[in-house]
Amino acid sequence: MDVEPDLFTAAAEERQEKDPASSPLAVRMRPRTLDEVVGQRHLLKPGSPLRRLVGEGGGGPAGPSSVILWGPPGIGKTTLAYVVSKATNKRFVELSAITAGVKEVRAVIDGARRASGGYGKETVLFLDEIHRFSKAQQDSLLPAVENRWVTLIAATTENPYFSVISPLLSRSLLLTLESLTDEDLSGLMDRAVTEERGLGGAVELADDARAHLLRIAGGDARRALTALEAAAGGALAKGEREITLQTVEEAVDRAAVTYDRDGDQHYDVASALIKSIRGSDVDAALHYLARMIEAGEDPRFIARRLMISASEDIGLADPQALPLAVAAAQAVAMIGFPEAALTLSHATIALALAPKSNAATNAIFAAREDVRNGLAGPVPAHLRDGHYKGAAKLGHAQGYVYPHDVPGAIASQQYAPDVLHGRHYYEPTRYGAEARYADVVERVRERLKGDG
Repeated sequence: MDVEPDLFTAAAEERQEKDPASSPLAVRMRPRTLDEVVGQRHLLKPGSPLRRLVGEGGGGPAGPSSVILWGPPGIGKTTLAYVVSKATNKRFVELSAITAGVKEVRAVIDGARRASGGYGKETVLFLDEIHRFSKAQQDSLLPAVENRWVTLIAATTENPYFSVISPLLSRSLLLTLESLTDEDLSGLMDRAVTEERGLGGAVELADDARAHLLRIAGGDARRALTALEAAAGGALAKGEREITLQTVEEAVDRAAVTYDRDGDQHYDVASALIKSIRGSDVDAALHYLARMIEAGEDPRFIARRLMISASEDIGLADPQALPLAVAAAQAVAMIGFPEAALTLSHATIALALAPKSNAATNAIFAAREDVRNGLAGPVPAHLRDGHYKGAAKLGHAQGYVYPHDVPGAIASQQYAPDVLHGRHYYEPTRYGAEARYADVVERVRERLKGDG
């Protein structure tokens, strides 16, 4: 069989089998079966497409010939492809869309056809970061997928509905992978510590050291095992059996941050971040943001706090603050850590340096307070719905002036209930862009009274 050594992992697998101790812990702990895969329980149920892809589930329909795995980095996309190839005894070929092109794809497809025809050996092609392939490059995969010359397993961290061509997407089964939880990673580290192919019970892991490793990992299994291996090496070098917090800090050169994601520190640091933004201290805001990031805080939680700050403390003083915060939240949800740190920094700096106004906040608080106190009153008759039969007899919608029919599109008429007529909630500041709103609202209120 023709083997393209730069495209296959066979040589690496052979080295691992001959001398497993020379392989990194993350490689040694790579799952060999679907039952060893960490997380992704929603994809590993009996009869699931992944189970059928490896031939489980009896005589049901065959599994899909093409699968797209969508999810954040470090959650096992490559591992799943590897497990499929091992479980089905197929050749495993891995390409990265960063370095490969149409030429490399065609070489793999040609090799797969030769292997299938000459040796009866089918091929799993794992294509990482398929979103980086151009349309033409993705088109080159279609014949192989349609004719089942390869089992294509493509991975992407970006929304495939935007990044994968429709013909390929329609011929593939899309599976969404979820971020690994602390429980998932903790169980993986326990296995790595005790199993013979891992650390073989040579060390024990202290609880505070485990917590720090989980923060360092940030949901990434490979990162967790790499840090664990470094810490174990540090402990054994000192003649110690227990991996302590200090050992982990020394091994990964990263101090543990006092931060409990379910306790006081979680809320205290989040509060300090928002108050620093409110106070326009950009440096303090970045400090608290960094503490949250380094402690492994969920980036989506941080993004939500920034969206709230944009309305609560900035409002119309900078009308672009909220769209910027929303865009940051959407970007964070799509890319995850570590790159999400850049987006969060971008948004934090912009919000901290934006002009501040809590006028919108005060306005809704005041309006809600009046409603709670019973100041609601009936809707004025001329504003009520007049589209149904009998509305005219009740006087509904009678006398309503359509604003677009008058100069300036502001009609002199009452909108609030009688009990609240003339009451003002929104009191704009003169800060930033809100100064324009202050002038506008004054003129509008005069026109509504009929004084303009």
